[in-house]
Amino acid sequence: QVQFVESGGGWVQPGGSLRLSCAASRRISSIYTMAWYRQAPGKERELVSRITNGGRTNYADSVKGRFTISRDNAKNTVHLQMNSLKPEDTAVYYCNGVPTTDWGQGTQVTVSS
Repeated sequence: QVQFVESGGGWVQPGGSLRLSCAASRRISSIYTMAWYRQAPGKERELVSRITNGGRTNYADSVKGRFTISRDNAKNTVHLQMNSLKPEDTAVYYCNGVPTTDWGQGTQVTVSS
C-alpha cells in the first residue's frame, strides 16, 4: 500500500497563502487521480481538489479560483497552493488517491486573525 506524508500546514491570517506538499512512498504515476481532502472540526472529510495523470483538475466550489493543485510524477509529490485563505478553510488536509487508500496523518491548516 502507498503511504502519504503531508506537510506545509500552519497558521495564517485571512487572506494569506500556504503551499501544502504530499510525498508518496511509491510511484504515483500508477494512480490515475490524486486528490486533496480536508476535515474540519465536527465535519466529515470532503474532497477539495483532484488531478488526473493528464493534468485535468477539479475543485470544490468553495475553493475554486483560490486553490491550485499540481502533481509531479517524477518526484512522487502532489501540491496544493492555497491563496486568499478564509477562516472556513481551517481543517486538517490530507492527500490520497481517488478512490482512497490508507490515510496519512494530514497537515493542520488554521486560518484566523
